[in-house]
Formats: sequence, C-alpha cells, structure tokens
Amino acid sequence: MIPALFVFAYLGIVLYIGIFAFRHSKHREEAEEFFVAGRSLGPYVFLLSLFGTHMTAFAILGSSGHAFHNGIVTYGLMASSSGLVVPLMLLFCGTRVWALGKKFGFLTPVQMFRDRWECGHIGTVICAVQAALLVPYIIIGVMGGGTTLNAISGGLIPFWLGGAVVALVVMGYVFFGGMRGTAWVNTFQTTLFLCFGLIAVTVIGAGMGGFPQAIEAMLQSPSTAAMLTRERIPPLFFLSYTFIPLSAIAFPHISIFCLTARKMSQFRKTVVLYPLCILIIWLPCVFLGVAANRATDMPKIQAKQQARAELAREGARMTPAERDQVRDRMTADDVLLLLLDRYAPLWLAGLLGAGIMAAVMASDSQILALSTMFTEDIFAYYEGKARFGEAAQVHMGRAFVVGVTVVAYLIALNAPQTIFDLAIQYAFSGYAALSPLVFAALFWKGSTKWGALAATLWTAGAVLAVAAFQWAVPAPAPGPPVVVWSVAGIDALARTAGGTAVFGLLPVVPMTLGSAFWMAAVSAVTRRPGAATMRRYFGGA
Repeated sequence: MIPALFVFAYLGIVLYIGIFAFRHSKHREEAEEFFVAGRSLGPYVFLLSLFGTHMTAFAILGSSGHAFHNGIVTYGLMASSSGLVVPLMLLFCGTRVWALGKKFGFLTPVQMFRDRWECGHIGTVICAVQAALLVPYIIIGVMGGGTTLNAISGGLIPFWLGGAVVALVVMGYVFFGGMRGTAWVNTFQTTLFLCFGLIAVTVIGAGMGGFPQAIEAMLQSPSTAAMLTRERIPPLFFLSYTFIPLSAIAFPHISIFCLTARKMSQFRKTVVLYPLCILIIWLPCVFLGVAANRATDMPKIQAKQQARAELAREGARMTPAERDQVRDRMTADDVLLLLLDRYAPLWLAGLLGAGIMAAVMASDSQILALSTMFTEDIFAYYEGKARFGEAAQVHMGRAFVVGVTVVAYLIALNAPQTIFDLAIQYAFSGYAALSPLVFAALFWKGSTKWGALAATLWTAGAVLAVAAFQWAVPAPAPGPPVVVWSVAGIDALARTAGGTAVFGLLPVVPMTLGSAFWMAAVSAVTRRPGAATMRRYFGGA
C-alpha cells in the first residue's frame, strides 16, 4: 500500500488546488469566470493545461498497452501524426475560435455555430451529439483511475473503488474550482507527467539490465521481432490514423480551452512546444510497453503473453464468448504499472504512480466542457438564465458535473474494451467526423445550417452503425478479418480483431469524408445566412 499512499497524497494535493482556486476567485458566481476562467490564463498555464487536457489515460496507459501487443508502430499511429496535425489545428482554427469568442462573448463552440449559421434548435442537435461523443472520453479517465490504483496497490484496492476515488476527486475540484481550478490542476499534473517518462525509462531500464540488451533479445526472438517494425499494421490502416488528430479542434473541451487564453500571442508557444510535449510523453510510454514483453519473469506479464498466444493459435476454433474471455486476460492497460511495481523502489513507484494518475485524471476538462455545454447551450439558451439568474446557471453547472461523473463511473464499471480501442473507435473518430463543421464555420462563406445538420446527423448515424456492427459481428481471432461485404472483389466492410475496416481503412476515414460531403452538398442547395452575419464573420458583402 506504500505506493498507493503516495497516490492518495497526490489526490489530496490536486483536490486542495481546485478548492484553493475557488476560494481565490473574485467572481466565483459569474458564468465566464466558472466556465472559461475569465479568459485570463497566462501563456504557460494555457500551454500545459491545454496539453494536459488532450493527453489523458489514453496517452500513458492506452499507448503502452497497445504497444505491448502491437509494437513500436503505436508511436507512428498516433504520436507522429498528432505532433504535426494538432499544432496546425490550433494555429489555423484555435486562434480564430479565440478571436471570435473574445469579440462576441462565446463560451462554447455551439454558441458560435448558432450565431454563425443563424440556427437555433439545430445547435441543440449539434450539442447533443457532441455531448454523447464526449462520454467515452470521460469513461476512459475513470477506467484509468481504477486500473492505476488497482495495479499500484498490488490488487488491494479493487477496480471499482479506485475508479470511484478518482471520480470523486475530479468531481470535487471541478465542482469548486471551475475552469480556473481545472487549469491549475492540469498545469500541475502536466508538469508531473512530463517528468514521468524520463525517470520511468531510466529506472525500469536499469532494473531490466539495460534497454539495448532487452531490444536485442526481442530482435533475436521470432515471436517479438515483428514488434520493432511496422509490419503488423497494413499501410492503409496506418494511413487512416492521420485522420484521428483532426478530432482535436472539434473536441468541445479543446475549443473551450482555446477561449481561456489572455492573448492570441499565447498560441505561438503552444504551437511550437506541442510536438515536443507529445514526444516527451508518448515515446517513453510506447517504448516501455514494447520492452515489457521481455519481462517474462513477471507472472502477470507472462499471463498476458500466454493469452495472446492462445488467441492466435486457437482463436479460430473458439466461440465469441471464449474469445472475449481470452481478450480480457490479454488487456494490457496496466503493463506500465506492473513494470513500476517490479523494477522501481516503493517510494519511487508511488511518485511515478502519481505521475501516471496525473494523466489519467485529465478527464476533468471533459466533465467541465459537458457542464458548460449544458448550462450555456441548453439551460441559458432556453431562457433558464434569464428566469433564474447567472448564479443559478453556475449552480446548475455544478449539479451537472455531479450527474455526468456518476453516469460515467457506472458505465466504466462494465466497459468491455481497452482504453486505446474505446478512444479510437468512438471518441476520436466521432469528433474527427465533426471537424468539417468547425472548418466550414470558420472559413467557408457558403456553409449553411442545413449542411451542418446533415453532417452532424451523418456523424451520429455512422458512430451508431459502427457500434451496432461490432455488437452484431463478434471480433474474430487475430489473423484474416471476417469480410461481411465485398464490392468487385474488394473487401468493403470487414470485422477485424481490433475493430472495423471499411475498404481496408479505419471507419474514421469514410466518416470524416462523408461528413465533409454532406456539409458541402446540402449547403450548396440551401440558403446561406444573411448579409449582416456574413459581414460580421468575413467582412464585405
């Protein structure tokens, strides 16, 4: 329990930071203060809190778990493309979102959509779809908290209790501190988990006898040599992942964070340093996940490897239920924590566990974003603020924080997928498909509210279709996918061991291209907003 006590101490610190932010806020009952920190965050708090809210349990636990089974290619799938695409999104879209929010007083992206396209209830539809797609991201944080405390305590703290503790702490400082408390906590957390990678690599590497020897041994073994190449991932599937980072600017919590900067010039440091921050976090975690395959003296690591070999060898003869049981034994979201437990001293394992918990708890911004969307886009828009006042709006936002945290916790207890798969297939893919809405609103004069509605409905339908397809067609064993539909001899729709393939691509590709098509096609035949709105956003007639 010694490492777990370090983590509990850390949880107490972040809870205090959130309450401290609440006590020192001069305008705690004002909506702009609670939801966007009065648009006053400084450059380093802005950079670290924005990066921290983007890099959740997915970046540390999810990446290492995926790398354990798939190899070093995990870094190329997500980190490389994110290091290029996300800064570009912040440069071209984030700065314009900030400028429009400053000029017109927007607190959420839906407020901008409503004003830009002169739409009312269509904005409500967009808000509902965004909220539904954000829930998986919040679930990931709860799952990561439960996994971390369970693994770092050697199983003494059950998953359900660990998830509950993290959910309560996050709910506490978001409830009291709002955006300012969340930003301060994220700054502290991001600093902590940026330091985590180098220390973890050094300590675990020394404990394993040196990484050069471990990697050389993997290269010599036929069962692990492929993990140091890209050959496990088909080229088209690899290319699909470049669409995933488009989700960054469509995420409500990222867009809302863009509104908190004091000056537009603060985006400059963020754009420049963002790729470096991604490198510092992703490279050690992916590398450690791959190297964990050499820790064959650890029973839990060995059990995961045996389950993987069993699925590859006998999976084709298993029933879907039997394959799911084997996949549960394969789940590797905890490999990084197991390595810490095995190779780090107790006190250092506790400190590094706190670093991991720092990334896991970044779901705070998603919870606050949902609260902001509900109070601004639903409660205030439908005259709740006008009837009950601004203080009631803030209280309603706090109540929503409690409600959404409880729901996410209950769902996380029964979530069947790994953190990586849950994020890619639903949260990231759905928001990448919504990115054409942001591009059209900011840069295309010809876009209309009906085009936005068509793109939103397409995205919602596509995500539901993927979920229904994967529920109806159980995941096969590793190897050739189960082809459900072919066109001219080409596999158009297939169920793979890790998800779904459409013409050999991740579903995010047709989802995003389809969203852009419906936005363009419907906007071309419907009436654009009035001249006054066009002048406000683009100038001229």
